[in-house]
Amino acid sequence: MASTRAAIRYAKAILDIANSKGVAEAVNNDMKSIVSTIENNAELKAFILNQTTKTEVKESALLEVFANINGVTKGLFHLLLENKRFEILDAIALEYNKLFDESNGLETAKVTTAIPMDAALEAKVLEKIATLSDKKITIENVVDPSIIGGFILRIGDKQYNASVANRLQVLKRELSN
Repeated sequence: MASTRAAIRYAKAILDIANSKGVAEAVNNDMKSIVSTIENNAELKAFILNQTTKTEVKESALLEVFANINGVTKGLFHLLLENKRFEILDAIALEYNKLFDESNGLETAKVTTAIPMDAALEAKVLEKIATLSDKKITIENVVDPSIIGGFILRIGDKQYNASVANRLQVLKRELSN
């Protein structure tokens, strides 16, 4: 995404404003709502990305769609109107969520498995992750049947690959040498 740097700057600024007003958590909830709504609504995404639609129309439509948002989030919409940058709204919202979690000591562990994890397995994974990180961890389970079995654990920039597909790939490399 070309506008990631801009999205990070906007997200940092909005987080600073929200923290100063004591509404960072409410704005975080707004941002989660924005991300899920844009991801789950192709028409809204196309509307936001449409270059021919006037930015004033985009702002008023977004204020109607997200009628119950915080004033700081409404301020973001107005700022995006002034700068004609509505196309990076979802990226800003994602970055805000990341920054908010980091500032509150939360980290998301992405666990990729071949089948969905049950509650017992999720508890075991959380217990193991607690020994690796001093932050509060939430688990995001991604199901990918192509890994055949096992799991891939990613926390921040660290990854542990214990998948069957990875072991087969390693074995294939060893046998071809």
